[in-house]
Amino acid sequence: MEREHAAQAFDLDLQRLETLIIEMGGLVESQLAAAIEVLGQHDPEHAKRIIAADDRVDRLEFDIDELAVKILALRQPIAVDLRKILASIKIASNLERIGDYAKNLAKRSNILAESDNLESSVESIARMARLVQEMIKNALDAYLNRDSALAEEVRQSDAEVDQIHNSLFRELLTFMIEDPRKITPCTHLLFITKNIERMGDHVTGIAEQVTYVAKGKLPENDRPKEDKTSTLAISLAYDNRKDGGDP
Repeated sequence: MEREHAAQAFDLDLQRLETLIIEMGGLVESQLAAAIEVLGQHDPEHAKRIIAADDRVDRLEFDIDELAVKILALRQPIAVDLRKILASIKIASNLERIGDYAKNLAKRSNILAESDNLESSVESIARMARLVQEMIKNALDAYLNRDSALAEEVRQSDAEVDQIHNSLFRELLTFMIEDPRKITPCTHLLFITKNIERMGDHVTGIAEQVTYVAKGKLPENDRPKEDKTSTLAISLAYDNRKDGGDP
């Protein structure tokens, strides 16, 4: 009887851990959705609410870590149960970072509202953020259903996020080279696009943990990585000099 009771308590702890992950993921997804909604708007009050939600995200990460440590110490899990617990800690960490980036996006939303003649860039940023939002939703569905195939689709989706980031990076640097008055707003937009690109990276990290739980190992192939921004700046500067621009 005592052993049966212990097993039931263990199952309840695992269920509680999963519930906290889903709650945290849903909150982060909502946080990003709200940040997308406020993009290009001068709405300080809305932005403040998004920023305030980050405290709840941080608290959930703490609760998940605390529960995971408790289960490890008291239950000594093995096999798939151990993988679930270890994965939950890493997933919570990834979700917390995504929440931080969503908060930063909300903080800079007023910058987007003041970015005259950059509407096309703002629209591309919103499209990039919506793609990441869809990745979060799919990653959470994959986690809930232990769906490694869906998790792999999420990993592959990150390449499109990187491609949009590359395009925006090139576009914004071109604006800065052609018109020095746009350097300040474009610099803010570059930070925003980088934050969104990093969100995509963290979502792929979640997807990889889903694969780890489902299959007992991380994906064998390297995830697609299309971020070329480290070389684009040098390339654009070189092209500008060839065209007769300032060095």
